[in-house]
Order: sequence, then C-alpha cells, then structure tokens
Amino acid sequence: MRSHLFGVLAVLLVGGAEPALTRKSFTQPHMGTRFQITVYASDEDAAEKAAGDAFARIASLNAIMSDYDPTSELMRLCAQAGGPPVQVSSELFFVLSKAQEVSRQSGGAFDVTVGPVVKLWRKARKLHKLPDPQKLAEARALVGWRNVRLDRDKHTVQLLKHGMQLDLGGIAKGYAADEALTVLKKHGIDRALVAAGGDIAVSGPPPEADGWKIKIAPLDDENVPGRLILHHAAVSTSGDAEQHVEIGGKRYSHIVDPRTGIGLIGRMSATVVARRGIDADSLTKVVAVLGPEKGIPIIESQEGVSARMVRKEGDEFETIVSKGFPKLHPVEK
Repeated sequence: MRSHLFGVLAVLLVGGAEPALTRKSFTQPHMGTRFQITVYASDEDAAEKAAGDAFARIASLNAIMSDYDPTSELMRLCAQAGGPPVQVSSELFFVLSKAQEVSRQSGGAFDVTVGPVVKLWRKARKLHKLPDPQKLAEARALVGWRNVRLDRDKHTVQLLKHGMQLDLGGIAKGYAADEALTVLKKHGIDRALVAAGGDIAVSGPPPEADGWKIKIAPLDDENVPGRLILHHAAVSTSGDAEQHVEIGGKRYSHIVDPRTGIGLIGRMSATVVARRGIDADSLTKVVAVLGPEKGIPIIESQEGVSARMVRKEGDEFETIVSKGFPKLHPVEK
C-alpha cells in the first residue's frame, strides 16, 4: 500500500512540474531606437509569435505617436492646431492625459508641447550651431502645456495655438514597452523584458532568479554605478552621455528645458524606477530638468516611484538618491 501511494505521489509531482523555459531574444527598430524583447517560454515557436505580436503593437503605436511621420495621428492632430477639438484614438488620449498630469506635477518641467523648440535643437546638433535667437523665441511662444485641452467625455484634444507641435519622445517609448508586456502576457508569457534604449520594462523574473539584472548606464567611464535587480517594474535613465552637442565650449544635452527652450547644461544622469514604463520614462525627464532639489520631492510624493541622480561638478561626482530606490548590485566582470 505504501509503495502504491509513493507511486501516485511521484506522478503528481512530475505532472505538476513547470515545463522547462528557454530564453529567447528578438530585436527590431522602432520609434527611432532599437527595441529588444527577451522572454522565457517553453515553446520556441510560441515565443516568436508572441514577440512578433508585441513588435506589431509597438509599430502601431509608432504610427500613432511619431513626430517624424507626417501621416501619424499625432502629426494630423498638430496640423489642426489652433482649430476646433479633434477626436483621437484611446492610445493617444491616454498618453496625452498622462503627459498633462506630469506637466502639472512638475510645473511644466515636462511638457510635450516643446516640439517646435526640439526641432530647432535637432538642427543645432547637426550644424553645431546654437538656434537662431529669433526663431527660438518664436518657437518658445508656442510651448505651454496649458494650451492643450482634453475632453474625457468626448475623447477630444484641442491645441489652442496655431503652429503648436507635440513631441512624445519623452513618454511614448515607456508606454510602448508597457503595451508590449501586455501583449506577451496575453500569449501566456509572464517572464519578459522589453528594452527601448534607456527605457526598460519587465514582468516576472527569469527562472530561479530574484529579478532581471539591469545595468544603469554610467555618466562616464569613471562613474560605474552598478545594476538593479527588478521584476514587475520599469526603469528609465536620461542624461547627456550619448546625445549632446558642444557649442562655444559648452556642452548641451538633447534634453531641453521646456521653460527656457535651452538644452540642459552640465554632466548629469537621472534614473527613475516605477511600476510602469510610461511613468519611469516621463518622470526621469522631470528629475533631469528640475535637478534633485526640486525633482526628488516630486518623485517621493508618488507611490512606487524612486529616483537616483548623478551630476558632475569639475572632477567630483555627486549622487542623490530618493527614498525607496532599489539596492544597486556590483556589475559582474
């Protein structure tokens, strides 16, 4: 009798075991950067199909929110700036609603209406020449998050000034990463990572691990902070390490302060950890623009959000960390 029970127990244990999971990674270019999707799945074909659908979702969002594609929904909305309210898709309305929320919280340090100024600075980086003061003044006159009106009942957006241009570069990639994870979960994949440049979102941890190992990009070779171990979270890092221009002996970041119209000056890197990519992506710009003195209190006022900022003065590094920022682990050599 005892032998029979043992046999039944063995069958139950084997039958209930989780199938072996294999790591698969896929890469495609979207939204002006490279999206990488890494999953753990029991079936290679299923993993490939899930990743394909996730990339398709990202591509559909790019078709909505791109400021490079004149046929995108965002650009069609901007073409009607100064006119009546325009009905928009649920995705665009959601992202613009979130953008307005972050703008209110930050006093305009984050502002998606900064498009006209960003275009001037894109040209400045190519020509290594500061934007023309008159053109910059005209562009700044079009910036102002209060000139965007959202009607939740009618699902409409109205841009109050003719010539306004929206730029979702500081929020759309984080949202796309969130949406990609949602698609993967619908396929039964709940151990995944989606990376879009400096924006990363993860679901469940890899098998037999506490979380995904995510290295924070260093400010420079002398400042290597380490790595985070995260699950069911998102992290975004913004700074001037990769995208900047030096003009007249000054180093200007690609991140523009919407309130001044000037690219940020000085070496710095801001990292935000949040539950969702859309939050981490947008709030890291808030910390970068406001600095730790004003930015960290905004971060600490929100549940499940934390930040770390490094800035360089001369040869010295200063690190400021908010409450609740995850432990940094040494980078494996």
